[in-house]
Amino acid sequence: MLKITSLQNSRIKEVVNLRNRRARDESGLFLIEGYRELKRALDAKRKVDALFYCPELFLGSNERALLEQSKAELVECSEEVFAKISYRDRPDGLLAVAPQHHLALSDLVLKENPFIVVAESIEKPGNLGTILRSCDAAGVDAVIVSDPTTDIHNPNVVRSSVGTLFTLPVLEAGAEETLAFLKQHNIAIVAATPHAKLEFTQADLKVPLAIVVGTEQYGLTENWMKKADIAVRIPMFGVADSLNVASATTLLLYEVIRQRRNHLLR
Repeated sequence: MLKITSLQNSRIKEVVNLRNRRARDESGLFLIEGYRELKRALDAKRKVDALFYCPELFLGSNERALLEQSKAELVECSEEVFAKISYRDRPDGLLAVAPQHHLALSDLVLKENPFIVVAESIEKPGNLGTILRSCDAAGVDAVIVSDPTTDIHNPNVVRSSVGTLFTLPVLEAGAEETLAFLKQHNIAIVAATPHAKLEFTQADLKVPLAIVVGTEQYGLTENWMKKADIAVRIPMFGVADSLNVASATTLLLYEVIRQRRNHLLR
């Protein structure tokens, strides 16, 4: 096993460079940092090329088993070196370099009553990651990132998703391709917008559906609004006229769960 103590080591510079989207796109690689994130990636059978670690930063006693589970090239780092490659305020001594994994719409295996989320052009990696985390918790079948401005392999998407990027199908696709797919499979498009008349609790969300949420600043584009089967809003009782997109998505997801559970209990 290799140990790196120099900040000028070329391997370290390559890892730091993967914070940039251009480097990720050109190399087809990305970063997975943190015990929980890496554990979920490995449990999902995601391949890891190299695992950089710093024993002095380990938070518990399970990290060694994770090193063995990875079956990757192991590279030990000094604390100073690991601080350079880490993008966290409080690193836990584990950071992997892994190949990106891309899915197409044709890869999706739909259930009898599909439950999908479409996130259109989400700009902030933290919001996209939080949406993925909520989708995992709600048992969503797949997340389609439509016309992405933030790539799903951004380190902050991985971090804010707490590794749930690896626990459900997540893919990137254009709007027209996604719309055609949803129509082909008779999946109702539910558009979330503050301008809708129908409150989200009044809509029938028991049918096969795709909840579509839009950008933080402008919401959904006109194209999605025109093609939507149902437009819903979340009522606001304060001075704010909208919720954070990740918060709004979570509310909509759990309304779907509530309605479907109540329907099964009847």
